[in-house]
Order: sequence, then C-alpha cells, then structure tokens
Amino acid sequence: MKKGSTIFLQLFIVFIGIGTLALLLWEPNLEGRNVHATLFEVYFKDPFLAYAYASSIPFFIALYQAFTLLGYIGQNKVFSPNSVRALRTIKYCALATAGLIVAGVAYIIITISGKDDIAGDVAMGVVTTFASIVIATAAAVFERLLQSAVDMKSENDLTV
Repeated sequence: MKKGSTIFLQLFIVFIGIGTLALLLWEPNLEGRNVHATLFEVYFKDPFLAYAYASSIPFFIALYQAFTLLGYIGQNKVFSPNSVRALRTIKYCALATAGLIVAGVAYIIITISGKDDIAGDVAMGVVTTFASIVIATAAAVFERLLQSAVDMKSENDLTV
C-alpha cells in the first residue's frame, strides 16, 4: 500500500476519533431534559452518561490500534507479530463495545420502558451492536490470515 494511502487512512481515523469525542461531549446538552440544566447537572447527575463515557473506552482503544496497524502497513511491517496483536486487540475491543452497548440498551429497556418512547434508542443500539460484531468478525478473519502468513514467513526465515 502506498504511503499516501496509509497517511490518508490514518487521518481519517483521527477525524473519526475527534468527531466521536465531540459528539460524546456535545450531545448531552441537546437532550430534552438537559436543555436548561447546568453543566454540573448534565455531566455529574446522570449515571447513564457516565456509563456511556466509560463504555466508549474500548472504541477509542480500537481506533488507536487501527491507527497503529496502518503505521505498520506504511512501514511495510504488515507481516509481523505486532500487526497480529493489533488486530487481536481490535477484535476484543469490538466485542467489548458490542457487549457494553447491549448492556446499555438493556438498562434503557428496564428503566425507561413504559415511561417514554425507547424505539430510537433500541434501534441505534441494534445498529451499532451489529456494526461492532461485523468489525470483530472482520478483524478475526484478518487476524487468522495474517497469523498464518507470519507463521509461514517465520518458517521460511528459519530454513534460509
């Protein structure tokens, strides 16, 4: 892969991270119940918001690992154990993100069901969970393929 392509993809990952962080910080002020609330009330009196921030950590770890993996690709070190480790971390982070989203949706269903319309929240949870599972599956497939390539490369290095 050309160096320009990997740099472009790394910049894209940085923009995804910045956009996600901005959305996480900006969106709570737009909720109907938080329109006239102070910043303290918005950020420190909502346990679900604290859960959302804590559960976003695996997402940002996966973004960092994808950025690192693209760095390995740009340095022509794609067939290395570090690349396999980065893909494995992405897989586990995607699975953790999916599990945390399911737990958050379950919390919403249990606490808000019957009091408010939760269809949009559940739909967003289903879509993001599905996306996380697709990413985990793709990372697992690439991890296996890359691991077998790294194993073959190490066997060839031993015979030479």
